[in-house]
Amino acid sequence: MHLVQSMAYINATPWHGLGNQLSPNQPIEVWAEQAGMNWQIDAADVRFIDGSTESGSILTYPDQKVLYRSDTKAPLSVVSKRYQVVQPGEILEFYRDLTEVGGFELETAGVLKEGRKFWALARTGQSATLKGRDEVNGYLLLATACDGTLATTAQFTSVRVVCNNTLSIALEDGTGAVKVAHRSQFNAQAVKRQLGVAVSSWEIFMAKSKALAERKVDQAAAEKFFSRVLTYAVSTANDPTGVSQNDRAIRNVLELFNGRGRGADLASASGTAWGMVNSITEFVDHHRRARTNDHRLDAAWFGAGAAIKQRAWDEAMKLVA
Repeated sequence: MHLVQSMAYINATPWHGLGNQLSPNQPIEVWAEQAGMNWQIDAADVRFIDGSTESGSILTYPDQKVLYRSDTKAPLSVVSKRYQVVQPGEILEFYRDLTEVGGFELETAGVLKEGRKFWALARTGQSATLKGRDEVNGYLLLATACDGTLATTAQFTSVRVVCNNTLSIALEDGTGAVKVAHRSQFNAQAVKRQLGVAVSSWEIFMAKSKALAERKVDQAAAEKFFSRVLTYAVSTANDPTGVSQNDRAIRNVLELFNGRGRGADLASASGTAWGMVNSITEFVDHHRRARTNDHRLDAAWFGAGAAIKQRAWDEAMKLVA
């Protein structure tokens, strides 16, 4: 089953190979149509049939509402009456002033899981180059879900050009990411104000990336690093504090680090902590086992893959502290 319902993009085909290609500088309305985001989330009372009588009277459950698509009428989720819906159009509208006057450029937008999750990703115009022509560009991802799996999340992310790896990093002071729970009203302008630290968070991120590129590591240190990142807590009835090490993943990541990875031979990455982090991000984005490319996208941006990348960053930071 495909998770990506519909998607649009500009420039190069995304690594997951999905979507409708647009020419640059399209208006928000064209993005909404081509990304499959030109519909509304509607709500209705939850009703059920009393099965104790033959006629089966229809009753209402007042504390919940069902969310459904305005176009197909397909049900999306059942939520509490207090749940604040964020519409697909609001995700794109968030970028209108940023793209028209702020120098941002929408690069991809789309719908996952039949409309339960949707996102847009825009390039901020920020860019930096590490030694050896290793270019990293800044992006802003805005995503939400209507099935309880994701708060509305605005997050600065970076894309390493040579391998198209994405890295969304929560910096120690929390800058670079804003999350709005669905019990609160989503206020786009308030979120943008909170993201006002964007420039400084990008500069902090790049300073740390440069420090990682300067930090040399040997093979033994790399093996220990990958073991720490790819060891998971596994709780069982017999051993509630057990751990599991993913040996196959560690072997794969070591191969990427030792030259098989894209950009692994650049001066910034070869035998450095930056190279270790990017081996993890390449593994998560391109090689980690997944049922389909869109399952991999979902995990790499929002799920287990994103958590692995954050763990790799946190471990790498200990090496340059």
